[in-house]
Amino acid sequence: MLRTIMIFPQLSNIDVIDEIRDRYDPLAHLVRPHVTLVFPFESEMTNDEVKEKLTHCIEHVTAFELELYGFSKADGNYLFLDISKGQDIIEDIHYDLYSNYFSEFAHSLPYTPPFIPHMTVGKCNSAKELDDAYEYVKKIDCRFSTVVKKISVEMIGEHEESIIAFECPLKER
Repeated sequence: MLRTIMIFPQLSNIDVIDEIRDRYDPLAHLVRPHVTLVFPFESEMTNDEVKEKLTHCIEHVTAFELELYGFSKADGNYLFLDISKGQDIIEDIHYDLYSNYFSEFAHSLPYTPPFIPHMTVGKCNSAKELDDAYEYVKKIDCRFSTVVKKISVEMIGEHEESIIAFECPLKER
């Protein structure tokens, strides 16, 4: 079963992100806007086993402020919404999960280290298309802020749709 561990930010102005993703992200109608902590992995682990590992990893993590602001281009013709607050906590969770709980999947990471937390808002077919998308989004001057209170585990369905398997709450601040 293919699963992913991610944050689904609850944002008051998420419609701006949805509009960008509708234009540039082929997964926009399959999965809500998110920040990935563990990239898709195939495993025989049960959801209870994954939940136990995730719960142990985040047992000392308290709810934290997340702010997304600004856009960047990444290898593979990806368009990212950058994280301007909360990046260090996301990095810590990501590295802890891969180092201590999901190390067998670290060899298949879809990036060259270091990990830079972000929200993917586009996957373009060419560098030219990416440049055009970037020109469009760089004019958008919105800050997207929330408090992250939970981490979600998603199962990826047979049609690549997102199915939330479970969510683990963070400690209150």
